[in-house]
Amino acid sequence: MYYSNIRWESATNSYIMATLGEFVRHHRLEQNRTQAEVAETAGINRSTLSEFERGTRVNMLTFVQLLRALNQLHVLEVFVIKEQISPLELAKLSEKKRQRASGSSAVNRVEDPGVDW
Repeated sequence: MYYSNIRWESATNSYIMATLGEFVRHHRLEQNRTQAEVAETAGINRSTLSEFERGTRVNMLTFVQLLRALNQLHVLEVFVIKEQISPLELAKLSEKKRQRASGSSAVNRVEDPGVDW
């Protein structure tokens, strides 16, 4: 996986919006598709796509539509929250696991009321 040396926390909003636009433009050109083709697939105007690529008109809905049109929705995977169990909780759960069968007990036996021993 590629990691950039960009310090995102100090990046301006304009820089981040321009980066999103560059991402879309890069993948559009990599797929050898025109702005008109991608805009039509995404359901937006070509001028909206042009502004998005320049970083001047960026909104989340447009971004998702463009990711879908460019088959790049997988980049959203980084936003999925994955529940993880701590090692301490895992150890506690494994202690509670049954280690052996307890055999039959009086509660588990079915007695026939018709038999009198």
